[in-house]
Amino acid sequence: MQMTRSPLARLAGFVLAVAALAGFAALAGAAVGPSPAPPKEDHGTMSAAPHTAGHDVRGLATADDGLRLVVEDPELRRGRTEALRFRVLDRRGATVREFDETHTKRMHLILVRRDMTGFQHLHPEQWRDGSWTTTAKLDDAGSYRLFADFARGGESHTLAADLRVDGTAELQAVPDPAPVVKSDGGYDVRLDAPDVRAGEPAELRFAIERDGQPVTVEPYLGAGGHLVALRDGDLAFLHVHPHEDDTAFEATFPTPGRYRLFLQFQHEGRVHTVAFTQDVS
Repeated sequence: MQMTRSPLARLAGFVLAVAALAGFAALAGAAVGPSPAPPKEDHGTMSAAPHTAGHDVRGLATADDGLRLVVEDPELRRGRTEALRFRVLDRRGATVREFDETHTKRMHLILVRRDMTGFQHLHPEQWRDGSWTTTAKLDDAGSYRLFADFARGGESHTLAADLRVDGTAELQAVPDPAPVVKSDGGYDVRLDAPDVRAGEPAELRFAIERDGQPVTVEPYLGAGGHLVALRDGDLAFLHVHPHEDDTAFEATFPTPGRYRLFLQFQHEGRVHTVAFTQDVS
């Protein structure tokens, strides 16, 4: 004989079923977890310069902070003076035309081979279409790094790209540190940088002599000189702050290791270049 459930029994059964379903949903939610928020787009840090571990390290990529460096033809012929043309593009792919003036120029172009030889500092001219052009002559074969160093909207940027020069490259080892190095014009240059430690501001002070007599440098690019610091290995470009009245600079080296310092100074109307090796503990 079939038994008929009372209305009260049917109501109790319904309540139990709803509770069971709610409990299962809670367990499933706990196992799967809430949907994660989409990650924020990371364009790097570019205030005064892109930072690595909180220090001024730049020039590790062709694109950063929404800007991208495009070189028209990265293949150069050895020993030939050739045109080198490039652009800086924004997030939309449009050519950037407006740049700030830094160190008396709107664009600084640094060329150096991967073994940190063949250093050149050029100042290209901007065309009406926003592109930049200069001539360059690279005498040795190998892979070179091009650094476009500029400021825009009050923020400094350094973008980098690779160039290739045909032929077999004979790479050189980075020289050991020396207190006095001779410049390309025959000047004796001494570097005073005692106890340089990673992550701490260091003063780099240079003294210049010719034929044993101290030399008073002339203003160059709005200061007593211009200094580029590159890290051995990845050629990270360090932002160096010059003193206005002499050949002294302040830099914070981000990591222990070996760095190459390229000092340029002007005397008797000519710009001279000298390179130092700096070990950082």
